[in-house]
Amino acid sequence: MTRLPLTFIEPGSPPRFPPVSRALRDPDGLLAVGGDLRPERLLAAYRHGIFPWFSESDPILWWSPDPRCVFRTERLRPNRSLRRQVRGKGWRITVNQAFDRVIEACAAPRPGQDGTWIGPAMIQAYSVLHRLGHAHSMEVWDDDALVGGVYGVAVGRLFCGESMFSAQSGGSKMALCALAALLREGGAPLLDAQVSNPHLLSLGAEEWPRKDFVARAEALASQPLTADIWRPTPPRLADDLLRTAKSNP
Repeated sequence: MTRLPLTFIEPGSPPRFPPVSRALRDPDGLLAVGGDLRPERLLAAYRHGIFPWFSESDPILWWSPDPRCVFRTERLRPNRSLRRQVRGKGWRITVNQAFDRVIEACAAPRPGQDGTWIGPAMIQAYSVLHRLGHAHSMEVWDDDALVGGVYGVAVGRLFCGESMFSAQSGGSKMALCALAALLREGGAPLLDAQVSNPHLLSLGAEEWPRKDFVARAEALASQPLTADIWRPTPPRLADDLLRTAKSNP
């Protein structure tokens, strides 16, 4: 079978991408190279199941892997282990109160990790998306300490998760479950987790064929949320979420 050449996108060109069916098998999902991180291009990418992922020394790389890692928000709830870990700690949950701190914490290299893919260009691009009301963060606090968080991009009723972090054990899991609860409130059934790994699968993520995910993502991206879930709200106690959410065993 003849392999189609990789698409090169000119910076400043209209925010269009080739069909995701043209993505490479090796490396899995690489679709295009180049372009820019303007809000219009990023939002067009997410609407069609595409996302940027590259190191600082690389050109901008656009991906749509097969299979795709996806959470159903209805099923993403605190499990018994997390409930035991968090109950009684007095953690608070906020939305969009510390986006810059969350993305910077996600960008910090993990122990044993050589560098990070969330470089200055990515931080700047997603900070712009946040100011425009498209990128959002969920924060978990222990008093004034930020102990966990997650951020990503909302397009209609689809949320595209980008990264999460923990400063205390359970912090990222609590942020992810709180995000899923918020998305359920707004009628958003899917949380895109992009590339599968054992940790995400252990939290309840599923692997979907790319064509199934892209068809569902494109439909959801064109539909408005059923509630204004990104409005400023008072901090919510983690214990409240544990009590009100029907939890996994």
